[in-house]
Amino acid sequence: MKNNSDQYKKELIEVIYKIAKNKQLLADFIRDILTPREFENIGVRWQIVKRLAKGEHQTAIAEDLHLGVATVTRGSREMRKKEGGFRRTLKIIK
Repeated sequence: MKNNSDQYKKELIEVIYKIAKNKQLLADFIRDILTPREFENIGVRWQIVKRLAKGEHQTAIAEDLHLGVATVTRGSREMRKKEGGFRRTLKIIK
């Protein structure tokens, strides 16, 4: 499986891209492919990113979301990438 991992990820991105305009189908697909816990974790990670983008302190975010600071720090590291996916996405959705 490891040898095909990149191929599998590319295929998944293509599937998501193709169904993205249909919100209900996308929601159903995500709920089916992820466990409830995985879906929840992704939702929380997105909240971390949004709050970091607003300039909130990592410790406050961790406390409010009942997370370890290390979890917030990972999001912070990704936000430092000027052309990273988080920053580019935040620009689009503003």
